[in-house]
Amino acid sequence: MSAAPEVKSADANDRANAISTIVLGFAADPMARWAWSDPSEYLRIMPRFVNAFGGRAFEYGTAYVTEGARAAALWLPPGVEPDEAEMDAIMEESLRPEIAGDIGAIMKGMAEHHPLEPHWYLPLIAADPTWIGQGLGTLLMKHALRRCDEEGIAAYLESSNPRNISLYERHGFKIVGRIQSGSSPVVTPMLRPAS
Repeated sequence: MSAAPEVKSADANDRANAISTIVLGFAADPMARWAWSDPSEYLRIMPRFVNAFGGRAFEYGTAYVTEGARAAALWLPPGVEPDEAEMDAIMEESLRPEIAGDIGAIMKGMAEHHPLEPHWYLPLIAADPTWIGQGLGTLLMKHALRRCDEEGIAAYLESSNPRNISLYERHGFKIVGRIQSGSSPVVTPMLRPAS
């Protein structure tokens, strides 16, 4: 019988692989592919976007990977925000003009739903599609949520893929809103209260 996969903090040596895993995992994500529908554009832009959106997790030791970076989760500690200036620059450079206004409304909605109290924020979690269904997302969630519980701090995320909502609900997250604009897919903000 093989041992359960381990979760570790991703260091500088793991960063590129963790980002690549997230890029692969989001290749069929409704929001990511609505934003960058052209495959070449998606592959060019998404690594930079992942780094801007969740990359600060690497600086705080809160980027987690399973063995071989088969799955990765980028958690931002309380008070740490995504690199919004870089995200804005990426979107200004790469978004189709016809969706730019809707993306702006989505980003505004995301900002409005963030809890005001201190919370852990999960901007990105994904598995390499080859490893989906192996329990790696659950493993990553349990690892990070244990810390949230020890600290008595809420956790927050936005699900950009409706297929993932049940995973988050199994870990105690509750839907707290609905974000959608124009032709965009729905983004579902979810909160797991402090325990």
